[in-house]
Amino acid sequence: MQSINVYIVKRLGQFFLVVFIGINIVFFVTHATPIDPVEYSIAAAASFGSTSPEAINMLRESLTELYGLQGGIWDQYLTFWKRIAVADFGPSVSAFPTPVSTLIGRAVPWTIGLLLTAIVISWVLGNLLGGLAGYYRESRILKAAGVIAMGLHPIPYYIVAFVLLIVFGYLWPVMPLGGGYQRNLAPGFNLAFVASVAKHSFLPALSLVLVGLGSWFMGMRALVSNIVTEDYVTYAELAGVERNRILTSYVMRNALVPQITGLAMSLGAIFNGAIITEQVFGYPGVGTLLVSAVHAGDYSLVLGITTISIIGVSAAVLIIDLLYPLLDPRMKAG
Repeated sequence: MQSINVYIVKRLGQFFLVVFIGINIVFFVTHATPIDPVEYSIAAAASFGSTSPEAINMLRESLTELYGLQGGIWDQYLTFWKRIAVADFGPSVSAFPTPVSTLIGRAVPWTIGLLLTAIVISWVLGNLLGGLAGYYRESRILKAAGVIAMGLHPIPYYIVAFVLLIVFGYLWPVMPLGGGYQRNLAPGFNLAFVASVAKHSFLPALSLVLVGLGSWFMGMRALVSNIVTEDYVTYAELAGVERNRILTSYVMRNALVPQITGLAMSLGAIFNGAIITEQVFGYPGVGTLLVSAVHAGDYSLVLGITTISIIGVSAAVLIIDLLYPLLDPRMKAG
């Protein structure tokens, strides 16, 4: 029991250290950019008409406070961490005065819905087919599946997205070309809206599943191919244990441990969004929001998205690390 407590304390320490270092890097990189959000906003406001010097000075003071840029770099650093604690990243530069947290809150559900579905489907199918291919190595169907998986794996997912868009959007126009849902529908939990969202997300999700399937398949097949040569597997086979039970209880369970780590990393990276895929299909997720923020020089929005991404990835890995003793009993004795 004491070893488990030490293990949990170490993982929590690693989590806070990674988050602290990652967010510090993001802070100093964004503050090293030549873009001044205050002057950018003033220039945008002045473009709508002439403004008196007194009004500009008052606006500059207000914006400096809103963006947390008062004082020196140390004062800005402390203000930044205070805002992180309450999830307040200030207003967006490109969508002023909308708060960054509001923009991220609108985009995150779309990205989570798309990527969570795609990642889970590709992980389940990839590991299932990979495990079967590694154990039943003489199956022609599984060998063919391996060839297809290896063929799709090196292709960038945005290339697959473009191909799907051309085939099902132009050559055989049965799917929408972009967007998150049909424009004339009001968002809500009703059958028409849900069906529209599912239809618009089908091609983006399919592009991610097809590419992601290959990596999970090959990883699981390699792991199973190594495990089937272990002594305990050979002993179980000689003892007459059913092959299906050997595959599920002896082989797949042990092979899944490293695959679950990969799943945690993938789930944590949901907050980054599938940037290019979302751009290709005009999907209203975090990836599209991040690209727009970079193009507009909206460092407040970039800072908010990257901070949430760091916390999301680290939290996902932490949860999986804490579940490891349940998945692998050998760690309890360590």
